[in-house]
Amino acid sequence: MKEGRTRTAPETTGAYLQIGEVAERTGVTQRALRFYEEKGLLKPPTRMEGGFRLYSEDDVRRVDQIKRLQKLLGFSLAEIKEMVEAEEVKWQLQAEYRPQADLAEHRQHVNRALEVTESQCAVIRQKVKALRDMQTQLDEKLQTYRQWLSQIEEAIATRQRPRRG
Repeated sequence: MKEGRTRTAPETTGAYLQIGEVAERTGVTQRALRFYEEKGLLKPPTRMEGGFRLYSEDDVRRVDQIKRLQKLLGFSLAEIKEMVEAEEVKWQLQAEYRPQADLAEHRQHVNRALEVTESQCAVIRQKVKALRDMQTQLDEKLQTYRQWLSQIEEAIATRQRPRRG
């Protein structure tokens, strides 16, 4: 860690959590927490005299936000596995295709292809919905901030007008 970036521990550390506790609460590994810190995603934690990392509730909320964004913008390993396995099933079905097969076999293959493709679409739909929900929340914040700015600008303009007596 770079010198001068470490926060010092407050005298009362009751509200602080050690790295293992944060990892357990947030569902990320201690290694991930160190990685987030290294990449600047998480502020350098407070340190005890022995060098142990201490995290605040704000740090925990930040880790939760990082996880949420990671999930929204990327695929988990399980999702990647599901998508890849679905593609493998479709490739296998294509390799097994026989033009001379009876219609029942063709129907079975197409039904299986539909099933795995629907599963892939469900994963994508879930991502799109989560992104839309986040966009809605951000749009609402933008509207609030614009209203506040308008009110502030109106108050400034009112104060600058000369009074007529």
